[in-house]
Amino acid sequence: MSGIAPLLDGTVVASAAAALFLAPRVLRREAGPARRGRSYGPEPVLAAVVALIYLNQVLVAVYVNRVHHGDVSFITRYLQPGWFDVPRLDALAARFPAPELLAPSVLRVQAFLELPLALLAFVAVVRRLDRALYVRLARSPLVPLAAASYTVAFCAVEWDLRNPYTVDDLVLRTLAACLTPPLIAWLARRETGAEAGAEPGAEATPAPAPTRNLFRFALDLWAYGQLMLVLYDTALLYNLARLGDHLPSAAAALAVLVATRTVPPRGPHPRPQPGPYTATLAGTIGRALALFLVPALSIRYAESFGTPELAALAGLLVIGAAARRDAPRLLLPALAGAVVGYAVAALAPGPYYEATLLRSATGALLATTALCALLDTTRARLVVRS
Repeated sequence: MSGIAPLLDGTVVASAAAALFLAPRVLRREAGPARRGRSYGPEPVLAAVVALIYLNQVLVAVYVNRVHHGDVSFITRYLQPGWFDVPRLDALAARFPAPELLAPSVLRVQAFLELPLALLAFVAVVRRLDRALYVRLARSPLVPLAAASYTVAFCAVEWDLRNPYTVDDLVLRTLAACLTPPLIAWLARRETGAEAGAEPGAEATPAPAPTRNLFRFALDLWAYGQLMLVLYDTALLYNLARLGDHLPSAAAALAVLVATRTVPPRGPHPRPQPGPYTATLAGTIGRALALFLVPALSIRYAESFGTPELAALAGLLVIGAAARRDAPRLLLPALAGAVVGYAVAALAPGPYYEATLLRSATGALLATTALCALLDTTRARLVVRS
């Protein structure tokens, strides 16, 4: 157990408690009136943050090769193995003026960008499920609380891996925590066409969507997760030299995100209303996302740097809170999804924990959605025959 375990464990408890208390109240609020016009949501800003992260990786390579002559030991001696596989980029490095001015590119620039990356990615995934739910969450106190929780987790790990830049990084992470929630709220205020939401006092659930939309969301979830894994492997650990190995998977994920957003769904118009199982599953997924927003990162880091059992318990409590109202109806589909998820993890594990978890979760969600669709179809046929 790491020396920062008490801080991470306390963050898990506090953030999970805050989510369990506040998320239901946020879901009962109205999303606000829709604007006219076209909105692109948080994804363009997220893409800009990713571009800045990779640009900084190029600058790191220039700095390391010009100032430290390719020797990364000046920083890796403070870190765990697996960091700073930096490419040569000789042509660019040789022509870059005043490379010593690029010293902040090592750790500090990224310390500022990691929180916007995490929160923008989360709300972008929520928007893929339901725009009104995205507006509720983005304009709620959950985002500032998530920023605080994530920043505590980031800073705790930063302190555990102390280096000459740690104090600078802590200041930059705190600054990012102050600036990111207003940015996300501003983006949500510009949202167009979002549903006004539930009546006051009634809990909101994602807008009813045909089963094919839930299949699309499962693909979106996989694609975003895959891109985050590529980003982690190649940029967040400063391993830009490994980018070529990840380009096929990154291209596939990007293709999925473009296709699910731009390819119009086929079928009758207006779209058919979902059956009760599909609608229930959509509501449960939406509540789970709302509940996981605040404690997600602290749970992840507590699994590695804190108490794994506590992290698992917090995760189960959040899932239970999201599903308790719908547990009887979703019991059979959820069991089928769990079996498929376990089989995927056992038969096709990824190279590390997060990759295996992504594959397993995607398989479980696809299986659960498929069984919900089958049960809805069977129910509809029985109703017609009766």
